[in-house]
Amino acid sequence: MMLNARGPIVVVGSINTDLVVTAVRLPGRGETITGGSFRTYQGGKGANQAVAAARLGYPVKMIGKVGRDDFGRESLAGLRGNGVEVADVEIQEGESGVAVITVGAQGENSIVVVPGANAAVTPEFVASKRGVLRNAGMVLAQLEIPVETIVRLAEICEEEGVPLMLDPAPARELPKGLLRRCAWVTPNETEAMSYIRETQTMEPRAVAEELLSQGMEGVVLKRGEKGTYIALRDGSRYAVPAFAVSAVDSVAAGDTFNGAFAVGLLSGRDLIESARYASAAAAISVTRAGAQASMPRASEVDEFLANVRPGDSSLR
Repeated sequence: MMLNARGPIVVVGSINTDLVVTAVRLPGRGETITGGSFRTYQGGKGANQAVAAARLGYPVKMIGKVGRDDFGRESLAGLRGNGVEVADVEIQEGESGVAVITVGAQGENSIVVVPGANAAVTPEFVASKRGVLRNAGMVLAQLEIPVETIVRLAEICEEEGVPLMLDPAPARELPKGLLRRCAWVTPNETEAMSYIRETQTMEPRAVAEELLSQGMEGVVLKRGEKGTYIALRDGSRYAVPAFAVSAVDSVAAGDTFNGAFAVGLLSGRDLIESARYASAAAAISVTRAGAQASMPRASEVDEFLANVRPGDSSLR
């Protein structure tokens, strides 16, 4: 699928406020532990990916909904402040989306999301934005809005010839035929296992092959500290090593990767360069607390790539 390199990135997805608690470790089932700190951040997988791309200097438009409450007003202000165009974000009566996040000492996290206004991002609402979608360089989507909306979005993108990058998170059952309408599908390893048949191996090639059999053009398997594995329908396979850093908070690292990967492709970088660029952005993000607050600017990623090699642990 050809890219419209002059078109903006259009993100269709969730806009949340993240309520983040830090603790020495994540609590077990039925367990109460004492936390270390509590902070509020702007989040939501859709808004995160929009901010990740916009902070890298690429034009970004957001399609979604927020509630008529303080969280919604603050979310819109945060998006605007990071350079995201929000003319197509609608204010919905009721509450905005919220995510309650616990972060352990090693950067691991657990998340509970309350959709709020995100549940009102309907197929009809997305269809009303066809003109915006038509002119996109690429559309980014996730699964924190209704699945039927994602199906309609994929149909519109296919009809308009616009590549759709789907981050299939949080993992859920998807309608048959959805993935074949996607240019890119970008799960992490845990999510990937939700979309393939029972397999005897977690070997990335086997996982990617089974995902590709569902018809998408390309798979980007996000493997954290093990790097990224990319498989294309034309038979191309690439393993891109990760950058070793000291993680503080892994929240939104995957969103940072997706936003940066789209920026890389639309900015004229080749596939491997785009993956390295996205890996660098994600690596920087995990060394900082918060979702959108942790995302780097383009100058930071450029400096990182100039000074840190994959596997180098010099950034702490």
